[in-house]
Amino acid sequence: MTATDSELEALLDRVPVLQGLSRTVAELPGGLTNQNLHVTTPAGDYVVRRFRGDASLLGIDRDAEHANTRAAAQAGVGAGVVDYLPDLGLLVIDYIDGATYDNAAFAEPGVLERVAEAVRRLHEGPRFSGDFDMFRRQARYRQTVEERGYRLFDGYDEHDAGFRRVRAALAVRAEPTVPCNNDLLAGNFVDDGEKLWLIDYEYSGNNDACFELGNTATECDLDLDQVEALTSAYFGRPLRHLLARVRLQSLVSEYGWSLWGAIQAAASALDFDFEGWGQERFDKAARAFDGPDFERLLEDVVRDD
Repeated sequence: MTATDSELEALLDRVPVLQGLSRTVAELPGGLTNQNLHVTTPAGDYVVRRFRGDASLLGIDRDAEHANTRAAAQAGVGAGVVDYLPDLGLLVIDYIDGATYDNAAFAEPGVLERVAEAVRRLHEGPRFSGDFDMFRRQARYRQTVEERGYRLFDGYDEHDAGFRRVRAALAVRAEPTVPCNNDLLAGNFVDDGEKLWLIDYEYSGNNDACFELGNTATECDLDLDQVEALTSAYFGRPLRHLLARVRLQSLVSEYGWSLWGAIQAAASALDFDFEGWGQERFDKAARAFDGPDFERLLEDVVRDD
């Protein structure tokens, strides 16, 4: 056993639910700001989320993550919380035995309807701790990039005026916020064969439901027909102003989260192409700002259907 393995085993020995039990440990894929461990014991299976990275730099509130993971479980879409050990940097949750989605899964029959139903259950569940506003977060991320001298994507600030126009347009018909995951990339959907689960609440908070849909659309690389189908499935019928809202919030997601990639590219020790990750999102946002639909979406989002 390596020193690193020994340290990990010593850490797991301090988790009450694991003490005195034989166990096997396997690292789960993903986890850019967590190390996710599948721990199997005679008493049951668990996921131990080991925090890593600079949470304050990225705007992660671990206490809120814990509280919101509990709330998502109460809503019936999130894994149950077994223990929270902030001094050890650990959150222990139930293991869900299922398959995680990839982007291709969203093209399969019935998947978008199942996604909409699972997201709607989360949004109808207990209110979350804290709010999530990508406009405020983008401003904090942009300030961090400037103050620390991190590399900014070429042409990023050229779209600041367009970003502010989107913010003003979205404010016109803003609805009350709902509990949102705010980071529903494909790997955060887990299908156990009967039920679709939503996992990973690091960036969770009360937010516009259309941000959740728009963020999911861009993270899972949905085409325009799929975005319309997801929006219609969530709201129960096609509505022009809500489709425009989802598409604009998708742009907001891309423009804001791209800065997360810029920060991680400079600050993270992980062997991952964060710069490429952020560049891809910024490129999507730039195309949307400069695209032929931008002005129409700004008009549609403030109008009645």
